[in-house]
Amino acid sequence: MQHIFPAQYSTLSAAALKTYLIEAYHLDPSTTCRLLIRNVSDTYILESDSQEYIFKIYRDAHRKRNEIEGEVELLNILKANGNSVSYPITDVFGKQIQQFNAAEGLRNGVLFSYAEGKVILELEDKHLIQLGQDIAKLHQTTSSIKLNKPRPIFSFETTLFEPLRDLKPHFAEMQEEFEYLTNIADKVVKKFEEFDTSTFSYGYCHYDFFPKNFHFDEKGKITFFDFDFAGEGYLINDLMTFLNHYFFHQLNNLITKAQAEKDFGIFLKAYQEIRPLSNEELKAIPYLGITFHIFFLKFFYDNYDDWSNAFLTPRYTKHRVGLIKKWEELYCNF
Repeated sequence: MQHIFPAQYSTLSAAALKTYLIEAYHLDPSTTCRLLIRNVSDTYILESDSQEYIFKIYRDAHRKRNEIEGEVELLNILKANGNSVSYPITDVFGKQIQQFNAAEGLRNGVLFSYAEGKVILELEDKHLIQLGQDIAKLHQTTSSIKLNKPRPIFSFETTLFEPLRDLKPHFAEMQEEFEYLTNIADKVVKKFEEFDTSTFSYGYCHYDFFPKNFHFDEKGKITFFDFDFAGEGYLINDLMTFLNHYFFHQLNNLITKAQAEKDFGIFLKAYQEIRPLSNEELKAIPYLGITFHIFFLKFFYDNYDDWSNAFLTPRYTKHRVGLIKKWEELYCNF
């Protein structure tokens, strides 16, 4: 008898998942299930007349089970502390993580509460004030806990040095670009030597605070979701990731530089009403943007194989390096 040939990345059947999840969570029998996003982790939406849920299937190559347990642990704490997040649902057996024997091996999945509302890309002052305050409240929780399970650590080793070591073969025929990345990484490290980082707030960061990852409902309440990248680091990393929203908005001519600065200033002011920041922390925010973009260059490189996407062609790589140059020009003063 022929064995199933090994696969790198399978997509689980929405119909089979529907049957499984209705039984495991005692959901309404009329619940439907469909694939929403096929990506590093696959996302399904479950809907009935009375309820909606999100079911996320992780890839083992991207997130090991103990890291998923860390994400679940973090979200349980945030929910218990009154932070508005999409949280893990417990099944009839008391479990919050499901396991499936897929073609490529074991895959883990979590059913999440649905984040009510919608994405708002053109954020008004009222949205920015609410967002700043809510992220600050989130950080009040994440700065005062230590999870039992591991999550990634965002340090210069993991966001600059390790990525550049791993990416070196990819840049074999793009020496000029690689030299630029190496030089700017050194500049960032030297810049941080000017700061007293021992006073910087540290804790668990979301690390992907783009508007696509939080919904506003009709009353203006925000629900945060997609904590896939959540890890330990300077909490200003989260403010930097939100600054990227304005960076891309400016590049796409969707906002003027003056308006972007004004909007981000409103957001920062609201944040600091809950959690004050030192002048050095404020000055450091832009330089972490370099680490963010180099980190994601490695992320695209590591996941190119299984993503079945068009990322990381030489043209795309040069475009990403070009983005870092634009970021440096717009925000950094080395």
